[in-house]
Amino acid sequence: MIKRAFILLTVLFLSSCSASLEDYRQTQPKFNLFEYFAGDIKAWGMVQDFTGKQTRRFEVDIVGTVEGNTLVLDEQFLFADGEKQTRIWTIERLPDGTYQGTAGDVVGIAKGREEGNALNWIYTLNVAVGDDNYDLKLDDWLFRQDERRAFNLTSMSKFGIEVGRISIFFEKHP
Repeated sequence: MIKRAFILLTVLFLSSCSASLEDYRQTQPKFNLFEYFAGDIKAWGMVQDFTGKQTRRFEVDIVGTVEGNTLVLDEQFLFADGEKQTRIWTIERLPDGTYQGTAGDVVGIAKGREEGNALNWIYTLNVAVGDDNYDLKLDDWLFRQDERRAFNLTSMSKFGIEVGRISIFFEKHP
């Protein structure tokens, strides 16, 4: 009985320590997804496995185009091992101010919301690993640093267990 109570208290404590999007409501500059990603952006990032070991590094050239309530992001990835990938996001701003998006390797619809300098995306990504494909849940947090820079921290999980992380630094071309 004591062991169960301890586990329950530990889970409650850990869940209460999680950041909430509302925690960023008063932070500046405001994220403004469409404004930030309109135009040309360069990004650098890495993937880490569940132990924290870096498994991949990459650069991304991004071109964002806004038409009305739609943002299209053309992302051209170049990995350190020479592999190239393309992801094209189509993101719609909904009447309530939230976002939904799709891309070729996204399973279903990504959902996003911003508060202050933060944007949180939740979606499932189909990831190729060797000859296998895995559907991983991504909890994607972007933070606007200033007019030109933003950071992205992503937790990747399978069956509720974190299997890796992605970190990206974005810089908008003037």
